[in-house]
Amino acid sequence: MHTFSRNTIGTLCLALAASLGLSACAPLVIGGAVVAASVAVDRRTAGTQLEDEAIALKTLSALNGQLGPEAHVNADSYNRQVLLTGEVASEAARQHATQLAQGVENVRAVFNELQVMPPSSLSERSNDTWITSKVRSQILADGRLPAKSIKVTTERSVVYLQGLVTPPEAQASVEIARNVSGVVKVVSMFEFISEAELQKSQAENAAHHAAPGNNPWTGPNH
Repeated sequence: MHTFSRNTIGTLCLALAASLGLSACAPLVIGGAVVAASVAVDRRTAGTQLEDEAIALKTLSALNGQLGPEAHVNADSYNRQVLLTGEVASEAARQHATQLAQGVENVRAVFNELQVMPPSSLSERSNDTWITSKVRSQILADGRLPAKSIKVTTERSVVYLQGLVTPPEAQASVEIARNVSGVVKVVSMFEFISEAELQKSQAENAAHHAAPGNNPWTGPNH
């Protein structure tokens, strides 16, 4: 079992809020228990969400510290699976990045999509941000998809999709991303769950968060 100090939780809470587009970790009352609003719509457990934020921060710190300023790297984590994107100066640096990510605590898999080439320009990165925003907006607008459980990353107009989804949800998400203007390729990195597994997981998470003392965002009740 992993424990987090209140300061660590506060830092990760703010990082999680930023990544989810929330102004803060606003509380939501469910069955008498207070949980973060994101927990209600994210298929990961609250603990895994915190772990993912910690993993991403630690991985990026390790990469920036070891690969130097000539590298442009991004690190995203979903369900403790790390996605590396960006550019490095050599194949040796690319392989070293994998080793660094694998060495971060709680990481269970690393997908290295780093390219050996000069760093992307500011205009390219701005375009990637715009594409990510459009894909997210389209997924959210669809109404059938668990938008908060789908992570979108764009690098050089290539869209990477992560999340815990059913096969039909994955197919629909990929189709949406493919039809967004400016996207040159979509890479599906989803983990699949069945409808039965989804319903069971949602019921278990709801029961867990409703139980007294099981709120990882504020710590144990006293």
